[in-house]
Amino acid sequence: MLETGQPAPDFTLPAPDGGAPFQLSALRGRHVVLYFYPKDDTPGCTTQACGFRDQYEEFLDLGAEVVGVSSDSAASHAQFAQKHRLPFPLLADTGGAVRKRYEVPRALLGLLPGRVTFVIDKEGIIRYIFNSLSGAADHVANTKAVLKKL
Repeated sequence: MLETGQPAPDFTLPAPDGGAPFQLSALRGRHVVLYFYPKDDTPGCTTQACGFRDQYEEFLDLGAEVVGVSSDSAASHAQFAQKHRLPFPLLADTGGAVRKRYEVPRALLGLLPGRVTFVIDKEGIIRYIFNSLSGAADHVANTKAVLKKL
């Protein structure tokens, strides 16, 4: 897996709203919380997404943007985001290329996509990595604590 101190791999994925493609490097100058999650509308993923939603203003105040990535389709992301009023983008990595570039491991004997959160600083350097399938709520608390120190 990638390590802290390394540059975050840049990537481009279709925009969730059908507009211009999302490119990570376009957020340079802001901190980024980039989280990979297994599947829309499952209990752990909903807990994690709603945790980021509920504290989203605090993340913005810390100079960070939140971005979620899974292999679900853009249509699935749109339904999930609308249902839970998510104010941040969910990106469809349907082929898994971005997950592979970030070396996100599979979980549960390789049966499920992993849940890994990266904190990327304003210069595009990875400052924190948290890998936990079962600790969905911890992803939110841990990343906020890291951002307060940057």
